[in-house]
Amino acid sequence: MAKVSLLGIPHDANSSYLQGPAEAPALIRRELHSDAYSSWSETGFDMADRLVDHGDIDFPQGGDPWQRIENEVGRALDAGHPLISLGGDHAIAWPVLRAVRRRHPNLTIVQIDAHPDMYDAYQDNPRSHTSSFARIMEERLADRLIQIGLRTLNDELRGQFERFGVEVVEMRHFREGLSLDLETPVYLSVDLDGLDPAFAPGVSHREPGGFSTRQVIGLIQAIDQPIVAADVVEYNPRQDLSNVTALVAAKLVKEIAGMMLKTNGVSAG
Repeated sequence: MAKVSLLGIPHDANSSYLQGPAEAPALIRRELHSDAYSSWSETGFDMADRLVDHGDIDFPQGGDPWQRIENEVGRALDAGHPLISLGGDHAIAWPVLRAVRRRHPNLTIVQIDAHPDMYDAYQDNPRSHTSSFARIMEERLADRLIQIGLRTLNDELRGQFERFGVEVVEMRHFREGLSLDLETPVYLSVDLDGLDPAFAPGVSHREPGGFSTRQVIGLIQAIDQPIVAADVVEYNPRQDLSNVTALVAAKLVKEIAGMMLKTNGVSAG
């Protein structure tokens, strides 16, 4: 039976405003496995039988957390299944993609986010969670970067888009039925602040005017190339209300996993 791997990456040392996303993986798992909800994805897969959980990465003192993440993601990918990483803040995408890129010489990143995370070195930190995709594109860890839902742009960021050839769909220009014209395997990066705070209040940087949960699921289900890896990041339990955002994160994990199976040729049922 085809499977999907999960890996928790409880790291938020590069968050620029609030700590808390390091606490997220266990709470997302709790909602994902709760008897209160169906374990089936909308695409027809029972995820109770399909998830291989590699646990959480531990971060011993004295080591480089980036090397630790890259190595542990590589080990999870060696199992041969598509991988969903549970953040953590968005800084983790950089070392995750180092490991993914080694296995996929052709790769497109689809990023759902309120922020492009393209500052050269936010607050003088090149590993900042709001600089991660500048590093990713500098290292050419993807052939294309498509960012959807942005609503916090300025001149510096627009300059970075031009420098790296980023394809941008600002939230104000988003329309239902968006076609991405994908031609390669996909890495899907979902920052929960891409959703409107009405749907996902448990984030560090709430930005009104974003996606509904249904719209994000629609974007995920519209991907028509193999989804080989993904992350769901920036859930901050310290900001959540009644576990609403944990539930949204778990729902998105389930739907991403279902689409990983579907786009990799697995039959539902």
